[in-house]
Amino acid sequence: MSRRFIAALFTAVALASGSLTACGGTKSQVSDAAAALGTIEPGVLKVAIEPYAPYTSMVGDKLTGLDADILNEIAGKLGLKVKPEVTDFAGMLASVQSRRVDITIGGVAWTAERQKAGLFTDPPYYSPPAMAVRQGEHYQTVQDLQGKDLGTVEGYVWVKSIQAVPGAKLHAYPDGNGVFDDLGAGRINVGFLDPLLVLAAQKQRPELKVETQYLTPPSAADLKAHPAYQYFQPYMTAFYLPKQATALEKAISEQIREMYQNGELTKLIQKYGGDPNQFLKPAPEIAKTRQGVDRPADWQPPSI
Repeated sequence: MSRRFIAALFTAVALASGSLTACGGTKSQVSDAAAALGTIEPGVLKVAIEPYAPYTSMVGDKLTGLDADILNEIAGKLGLKVKPEVTDFAGMLASVQSRRVDITIGGVAWTAERQKAGLFTDPPYYSPPAMAVRQGEHYQTVQDLQGKDLGTVEGYVWVKSIQAVPGAKLHAYPDGNGVFDDLGAGRINVGFLDPLLVLAAQKQRPELKVETQYLTPPSAADLKAHPAYQYFQPYMTAFYLPKQATALEKAISEQIREMYQNGELTKLIQKYGGDPNQFLKPAPEIAKTRQGVDRPADWQPPSI
């Protein structure tokens, strides 16, 4: 080989090495940014879910549904790989509170009690008070529910509200399928579940002859007499994280607010059959629910 050729060869190798080093530096920076979020495993977002389509479900090894789509979008922007674990609702909350996972999603309602043991993000959407009812039956107010058999899932916010209804009997189930099965069989009169779940059941299980009705929110007088009726009002959902996950919660909340503004949440709500005006505009009382509790006194919930 000529000296000129050898020199050129060494130059090429040096340039290639420099390029690899530069690429390695970029990769390191991405990893550092993800690691700064403080997930249990750097770069990985461990999420607990229950089978709760169309909010959360597993199709093969892919996490799908409304909440899943929101989280997958956010995780991609934050440089995190989503790693789902399937459990039931009680297990979702317990996994967060014991920090076995980084986050749980799927129509989780914000409550003052739950926030004492974990962190909530800003609401990715709001949930109107939907009821699953057998065709031909009509319920409009809390008074209409008195003395009735009312079902929901164990641990859901409606448990306490149902227990406060005079004469009503609570039927609590491990998951939404039990609510629909007993509703279709006539063993309960009303099922309280997240609205998109009821809409999905109407399409997928028409033999149950179930329809969606919306409860008129209780009056101020009703709430004063029965504070537990608060969950018969529209409520805010949120993603739930361990108390230690302050950096991660902040980053996710920032992304949620951006999705309100850029129209991504509107598209996702419409994708799953929801009305953005119901799901992405908070009720007037929502703000003060969290002000001075787990948010500043001037906090305002996101809205389209």
